[in-house]
Amino acid sequence: MATAAMASTAVFLPRLPTGIATARCTALPNLPPRPFPTSIKLVSESKRSSHFHVKASEDASSSSSIDTDELFTSLKEKWDAVENKPTVIIYGGGAFVALWLSSVIIGAINKLPLLPNVMELVGVGYSGWFVYKYLLFESSRKELAAKIESIKKEISET
Repeated sequence: MATAAMASTAVFLPRLPTGIATARCTALPNLPPRPFPTSIKLVSESKRSSHFHVKASEDASSSSSIDTDELFTSLKEKWDAVENKPTVIIYGGGAFVALWLSSVIIGAINKLPLLPNVMELVGVGYSGWFVYKYLLFESSRKELAAKIESIKKEISET
């Protein structure tokens, strides 16, 4: 009976760091610990305040705030003008689901080992091509502006 009691007793000792180096399975070498400064140098108030000055004004034209009452009344008027409200709700819900699904797909692609780097390279390549094709020369910028205007007219007519 005494042996059973001894066998079930466990002794927990705290693990103390030892001077023996253990092998780690990492590809990068260990960095030395960052030394933390023992004293913090405080910048004087006059030095700190001389770098940045803020001037307040009560001019209504300088503020960029949006009048929320005007925004809500405008949205209410537009919602009341809509004839097919269920269709708008269905399209809005479908857009939300499509956004969520695309986020899930992109998250899954990001977890693949090489594909995010390839996609980033494709994005950088396409951006470079777009800049060269449409933004680098004045004639191509005018062509892009004309395309954008034609798309705006096509959308606003329907």
